Amino acid sequence: MANPLTIESIEQAALQLQPDARVQLTHFLVQSLASLPEAEFADLWLAEAERRDAEMDSGKVVGIPGEEVFHRIRARYNK
Repeated sequence: MANPLTIESIEQAALQLQPDARVQLTHFLVQSLASLPEAEFADLWLAEAERRDAEMDSGKVVGIPGEEVFHRIRARYNK
């Protein structure tokens, strides 16, 4: 019997793809979200924001100060 598909197994399989194929897959997935009703799309983003906020509150992830983010962007693109 085949293993059931899970987010984790799909992620691992996607990471085995060549970079150009991962770009194609990413484009396809992002485009597939465009067909969602706006309210559902907004709900998904709200859930993601709440998940990330909970990760920060729990200490699971540490935020990067805005000044540092902009410094890194400038350093990367002002070469």
